[in-house]
Amino acid sequence: MDTDRDPTAENVMGDFLRARRARLRPEDVGVASTGRRRVPGLRREEVAMLAGVSTDYYTRLEQGRERHPSPQILEAVARVLRLDDEAVAHLHRVAGPTPRRVRRAQRTERVAPPLRRLLDTWNDTPAFVLGPALDILARNRLAHALFADFTHADNLLRMAFLDPAAAHFYRDWERAAEATVATLRQAAGIDPDNERLCLLVGELSMKSPDFRVLWARHDVRGKTHDAKLLHHTQVGDLGVHYETFTVNSAPAQQLVVYQAEPGTPSADALALLGSLSAVPGDPSVPAPDTATDAIRD
Repeated sequence: MDTDRDPTAENVMGDFLRARRARLRPEDVGVASTGRRRVPGLRREEVAMLAGVSTDYYTRLEQGRERHPSPQILEAVARVLRLDDEAVAHLHRVAGPTPRRVRRAQRTERVAPPLRRLLDTWNDTPAFVLGPALDILARNRLAHALFADFTHADNLLRMAFLDPAAAHFYRDWERAAEATVATLRQAAGIDPDNERLCLLVGELSMKSPDFRVLWARHDVRGKTHDAKLLHHTQVGDLGVHYETFTVNSAPAQQLVVYQAEPGTPSADALALLGSLSAVPGDPSVPAPDTATDAIRD
């Protein structure tokens, strides 16, 4: 089983369980609410009762003193806390013992030249490659133009939480921010020793109160597909849909492709943005990629 150490806390499983039970009300799980509650959400004894374990056992689980819970117990707790499939997988990852793994030598995360060339052929579709800490490792000309409002379009988290442009670029900033943090939380469970990810969490925790709040919620969600409402200073409002693909030659990398519904004002806006960003003299030639390489452990 893959194990996990949260970049900001040692008892990641306990933090995860506490955060998720705090978001449920007794009536959500069919429990009568009695007496004054000192903390929000379900009590430990209520989770234990519904999961079919003793309160003492569940308390040890949250405190990190029970390091070998069975898959059956984890599934029972997951049902009580109403975890979705991704959150259940995360719970199983973080539930094991946490020995430190041998540190790998640092290396630069690079995008293979054939994949860069593929990006460059897509003149009508914004596309970019993400590293495990959501660093933008490479992007095509239209993605570069789409993110032109940002001072440093190097990382989706830094863009959302540290760049003033995010407030007008993301028309539903709260939803975009929640999704991005949930994706980073999943990455932390898969590769907890990733130094770049740990440094990023530390930076954002110090600089962004909004990030700290969302990180403490322990939401877990992979980046797969979704709709986004954007605003670009040159072409106005955009509604796009993105799909995410794992790069099989570099499984830690993901290819993200944005599309607008054909025949819509958003498609027209993307086409206009493409014409405005075309290289003078040859609009079929993409502009040079300006994304920086990210350090990965």
